[in-house]
Amino acid sequence: MIYLISALILLGVLITIHEFGHFIVARLCNIHVIRFSIGMGPVMYKKSDSKGTEYALSALPLGGYVAMLTEKGLEEDQELKNSLTPQQQRMVFEAQPKLKRAAVMLAGPMANFILAIFILAAIYANSIQRNFITEITAINNPQIIQEGILLPGDIISAINGKKISNLQDLRLELLSHSGSNVELDLQIERGFENKFKYPLRFDNFLATNLSQEAPENYLGLDLQLKTAPYIGGFSESSNAPSAGLKVNDKITSINSEPIVAYEDIATVMASFSNDEVAIEVLRNGELFSFMVPLSSQSIDGKTVRVIGITAGMQKSVIESLVHGVQDTYTMSTKTLLFVGKMLTGSMGAQNLSGPIGIVKMAGDTAKVGMLPFLYLMALLSISLGVLNLLPIPVLDGGQLTLLAIEALKGSPLSERVENYFYTGGWIAVVALMLFAVFNDISRFI
Repeated sequence: MIYLISALILLGVLITIHEFGHFIVARLCNIHVIRFSIGMGPVMYKKSDSKGTEYALSALPLGGYVAMLTEKGLEEDQELKNSLTPQQQRMVFEAQPKLKRAAVMLAGPMANFILAIFILAAIYANSIQRNFITEITAINNPQIIQEGILLPGDIISAINGKKISNLQDLRLELLSHSGSNVELDLQIERGFENKFKYPLRFDNFLATNLSQEAPENYLGLDLQLKTAPYIGGFSESSNAPSAGLKVNDKITSINSEPIVAYEDIATVMASFSNDEVAIEVLRNGELFSFMVPLSSQSIDGKTVRVIGITAGMQKSVIESLVHGVQDTYTMSTKTLLFVGKMLTGSMGAQNLSGPIGIVKMAGDTAKVGMLPFLYLMALLSISLGVLNLLPIPVLDGGQLTLLAIEALKGSPLSERVENYFYTGGWIAVVALMLFAVFNDISRFI
């Protein structure tokens, strides 16, 4: 039951936000909205407002629509025409300038992007975010070994200028080059001062479906993600705040022992028995040193001396909002890139999910907690926004394409040609849906 309820909430929010974007901009552009429906198919419930718009819940929860008044609708539906005032009859979609009509079409996808930005910002502002470092633990490529430039223990901080702070960043950047001849420019950090770039060249990189499932395994390097040594918070008994440490400080050394990853702290502390430790941190680009008295903590029935800190970083509201915008932009461009690669065959479509996959993801994340569920909602909102901008006639991007053709041509396409466009669009959408459902079923067989 949790899978069904979670999926209904997830899809309900995404569809409602998308259609509300169309609806509110249509109202602002003086276009009469006949019906605002959540769901498709037979109407289960409806209610009208004072402006003559009908709000409906329909039987099939896999979509929704905003039905706007059109010239064709007025011509073909006499009952509709009689139900409208003379002023409402003039509020047809085609009567508006092309820029306003384009704004109405763009409003749905933009609403999805805005939703994703605010969800991500809320997650970042209300949680401690762990950053990760990617450490090279072994080198398997004979040529790299022979060159002797890369060494185990080196840190990959960026690829082609894109910062790598988690597994998703790493995979997205690698997958964006799948099926092509590429030179990956690795930003390497060795210690705190030795930084350099190292090029990795590949022919027909990540050309198989198998390699695209875990692309980090095909670099000729063994990699391990470790937690970056930032201070995300303090325990109640910790003496660190009064000693001068602050949230978001990056620990660089403890008792002169270098700290590269948060995991190094336990190793250093295990060999030290004094009542206080010397901790050096990086704060706003400057190094600071503090003597921190240790506190006592019971772990597995034993009393141990600890600093009393947790890993991670905390973001302000403004920082969270900026990060939300950046992540939404990055994931939108990557989604569009991956769609193009799927169409050209350079990336497998095995990860394309349909209704069954969405139901499973919704239930799985809801079981884990609210934040993972909201993060999934943000990701799907971005995907919905991007996919609706594709130039397929039955989608918003198709409508924008027809408007562009009308602007260039000086007049709309003939009704016959438009019908061909829409028929082709429906065939493409139905085929994509069937393929996605087939993918879902294949995963569970």
